[in-house]
Amino acid sequence: MSEIVIRQLTPEITTFSKPFSKFLGLLPMGGRSTAIKLSDDTLWVIASTPLTRGTKDAIDDMNATVVYIVAASADHHFYLTEWHKAYPEAKVIGVQGLPEKKKGEDWQFTGSYGVDPADATYGFEDEIKAIYFSGFSKKDVAWFHVASKTLLVADLIFNLPATEQYSKSDSPNAKPAFFFPKFEPYSDGFKKFLWAEGKDKSEMKRDAKAVAEWDFERIIMCHGDVIEKDAKKAWESAFSRYLV
Repeated sequence: MSEIVIRQLTPEITTFSKPFSKFLGLLPMGGRSTAIKLSDDTLWVIASTPLTRGTKDAIDDMNATVVYIVAASADHHFYLTEWHKAYPEAKVIGVQGLPEKKKGEDWQFTGSYGVDPADATYGFEDEIKAIYFSGFSKKDVAWFHVASKTLLVADLIFNLPATEQYSKSDSPNAKPAFFFPKFEPYSDGFKKFLWAEGKDKSEMKRDAKAVAEWDFERIIMCHGDVIEKDAKKAWESAFSRYLV
């Protein structure tokens, strides 16, 4: 049985969640891909989990053409090749550092945040806004799907434990080992992580404030449970040291 949890969050958004851990299983983080159906019946996908048969069937059920495959950060690239193989006509959008990591592949990025000019666009910006966090160590992008008021991120927000992502696992314990600090938006441990990983504080402050100005009500992150209530408060808490 597949461990991937497929959930339709809204009529246009489907998520694909799976177990994923680091440090020999002591830090269960979970992984998540997200597909968004745009108004022109094209699909925009953050591809951070395998393209299983069940995932492919759910994508097909959305009755839209996969046109955009995006990597959410410099760390989220392991499944891009299999997604591109399944949807070879799609644009693949990366971030700074990924073109070098994927240099040996038989495909190329259509574009990459942090490499292309700051005002570069890829075709979805009327419906999904983007802010590239150039000052963040992992080179993340924050996206805002305007119609559903949804913020999408990779490592800019964690919300552990990853309960949903481990709900179909043979090892369902989603709690990190007791000696790890809490990693959720209101915890000191996560705030310290964000501060430490902010390599350019001024750029982090600029981008965190820009995201806080978006009118989002939900946060879909790659690691941990989706935040479906008080999402703006969660962002402001996590980035409180940058939003002063």
